Amino acid sequence: MADDILPLSNAFKDATEAEWLAAVDKALKGKGIDTITRHTADGLAVKPLYRESDFPSATDPLGAPGAAPYLRGPTAAPNRWLPWDIRQAFSHPDPATTNAEILRDLERGVSSVELTLDPAGTSGVQVTDLASLTTVLDGVDAAMAPVALDHTRDAGFDAAEQLIEWAQAQDNTSALKLDVNLDPLGALARTGGLDASLEETFERLAHTLATLAAHLPAAGRLRIDARMVHEAGGSDAQELGALIASAVDTLRRLPDADIAALAPHITFSVALDANYGLGVAKLRAARRIWARCLEVLDVAPVPMRIQATTSARMLTRFDAWTNMLRCTTAAFAGAIGGADIVTVRPFNSAIGVPEELGRRIARNTQIIAMEESQLGRVADPAGGAWFTETFAQDLAAAAWEEFQNIEREGGYADSLVSGAFQDRVATIRDARAKDIARRKVPITGISEFPLLDEIAAPTADPFQPKPAPPAPAPALTCPPLAPIHIAAPYEALRDAAAGAKKQPAIFLATLGPVAEHSARADFARNLFAAGGLAAKEPPVAPKSAAELAVAFKASGCRIAVLCGNDTRYAEEAGAAAAALKAAGVSHLWLAGKFETPDVDANIFMGCDVLHTLKLAHAELGLLR
Repeated sequence: MADDILPLSNAFKDATEAEWLAAVDKALKGKGIDTITRHTADGLAVKPLYRESDFPSATDPLGAPGAAPYLRGPTAAPNRWLPWDIRQAFSHPDPATTNAEILRDLERGVSSVELTLDPAGTSGVQVTDLASLTTVLDGVDAAMAPVALDHTRDAGFDAAEQLIEWAQAQDNTSALKLDVNLDPLGALARTGGLDASLEETFERLAHTLATLAAHLPAAGRLRIDARMVHEAGGSDAQELGALIASAVDTLRRLPDADIAALAPHITFSVALDANYGLGVAKLRAARRIWARCLEVLDVAPVPMRIQATTSARMLTRFDAWTNMLRCTTAAFAGAIGGADIVTVRPFNSAIGVPEELGRRIARNTQIIAMEESQLGRVADPAGGAWFTETFAQDLAAAAWEEFQNIEREGGYADSLVSGAFQDRVATIRDARAKDIARRKVPITGISEFPLLDEIAAPTADPFQPKPAPPAPAPALTCPPLAPIHIAAPYEALRDAAAGAKKQPAIFLATLGPVAEHSARADFARNLFAAGGLAAKEPPVAPKSAAELAVAFKASGCRIAVLCGNDTRYAEEAGAAAAALKAAGVSHLWLAGKFETPDVDANIFMGCDVLHTLKLAHAELGLLR
C-alpha cells in the first residue's frame, strides 16, 4: 500500500536468498556465513538473516493476541492509559523514608509499589511487624496503586501475614490490589536455606494461601521467581527451565492444590538485560512453555502473568550513568515482549541505596517508553518477526530440556539441595567470565571506553537500621545462587588503582608519526584504562630509540607498551624494546602480535585483558 504513494521498493529488483548469500560470501572472502553467526551462552545460533522459511509467520501459527493459549499475550487491545504496570521497587531500610519515597513516586507516574523487604535492613526495607509495615504504607491507597512484596531473606510468610492484617484494617479491603508473592523455592534458591523442612514449609504455604483466598480473593498469591538464576550468571535457558521447574514443583508439593483456581494468581518473574532481541524472545518462550505445562496439567489456558525486572548483574559501579542505557534497552524488551509488569532498577543501585534521581530516571524511562514512544499502543508488536519467533522456539526447546534435567533430578527443590542445578549454572557463569576477560562480551564504560575522570553518581545518605534479632538457623540448606556483577573483576582493579597514592600509569612508547601509531596507541590506552591505569605519552614524537628511552624516564612510569604499525615494528621494535628495558622498564608489552626480544607480552584483540591488567597491577605493586 505504501508503494502506491511512495514507490520505493518496487524500484528495486526482487532479490533471492541465494543472491544475498552470494554477496555475503563475496564480502567475507569465502569464509562462509557461519563466521558471522553468533551463539548464545546456551549454544543457540543467532544467524545474520532470517526468512519466512525459518518461521511461517504468514500462517499465524501462534494464533492472535488475547486468544487461548495466550502465546501472544493476554489481550488484543492493550489498555490505552496503562498498557503495562510501571512497578517501582523500594529498598531504603527506613520505613518512614520509604513511605515518603512511595508517595512521591506515585504522584509522579509510578503505577504500583514493590517493597523489597529485609527484616535486618541490610538489603531492603526493615519491616519487622505490623507497625513498621503500616508506617511504610501510610497514605497509600492500594485500591488504586497495587502493593507487592519482594522477600529477599526468607519465604515471606511473616510479611504476608502482616500485609493481610494491614489489608483487613482498611476501609475498602475487597478493592485492594495486592501481590503477596509467596515463593518458598525461590527463597531456597536465593538464600540457600528455609526455616523449616519442605513438608512444613508447604503446609504453611497452603494455610496462608487459604487465608488469602478467604479474605483477599483477588490478591496475587504466588510468585515463581527465577531472577536469581540470571543474577548468579546463568543462561536464558537455565533461567526459564528453573522458572517452570519451580512452578511445577511448587504446585506438586502443595497439599490438595486447586491448580485451576491458583493459576490466575501466580506471577512469574524473570530478568532482562541489555540484549533486547533475546529479551523479547525470552518472554515469548516463557509463555510457550507455561502454556504447554497447563495443557499437560489439564488446566484450562490462562494468560501467564509476567513481571520483567531489569538485570542487576549488568549494572556497573564505575560510569554508572551508562546503566541508564542498559536499563532503557531492557525496559524496551519488556514492553515489546508483552510483560504485564515492568520494574526498572535505578541506574545507581549497584553503588548504594538509590535516591531521588535514581528512582526518577527509573520511572521516567518507562513513562517515556509508554507515553512518548507509544510502545504499548499495539498488541504484540514483535509477533511474527522471523528472528524473534525462531529464536523463541529454539530457546523454549533448550529451556524445556533444562526443565527435564531438573525433573530427572527429583524436581526443583531436590535439584537445588543436591547442588546439581547450581553446578550447571556455575559452568555457564565460568564460561561467560572467560569471554568477559577477553572482551568477547564487552562492558561499555568498564572493559571498553572506561572513563578515569568520571563524575560519580549519587546515592542515598547512609542509614543505620535498628538492631534485628539473629535469623534462626535454617532447617534445610543448599548452595545459594549467589548474585554476581559481570563487571566485578574489572571494578576490583579500578578500586585498587584508585587506592594508590598517585594515579598509576603506563607509558605509551609510540613509534613513528601519529598516523602510524594512533590506532594501536588508542587500543592500548583503552585496554589499560580498564584497570584504572592512565596512559602517558612522549610530549613529542621520538625520532630514535634513545629519545624514546629518555621520554620514558621523564614519565616516571615503570611499565610500557610499544605502539606502532607492522612496518615500523619490523624496522625499529627490537632497538626500541632494548632501549626501554635498559632505561628501567620492568615489563614491556607490544600492541599487536609482532614478536621481538625484550618484549615480555603482547596485547591484541581477543587477548586475556584481565590477565594483562592483573600482571600490570602486580608490576606496579597494586595487588594485595
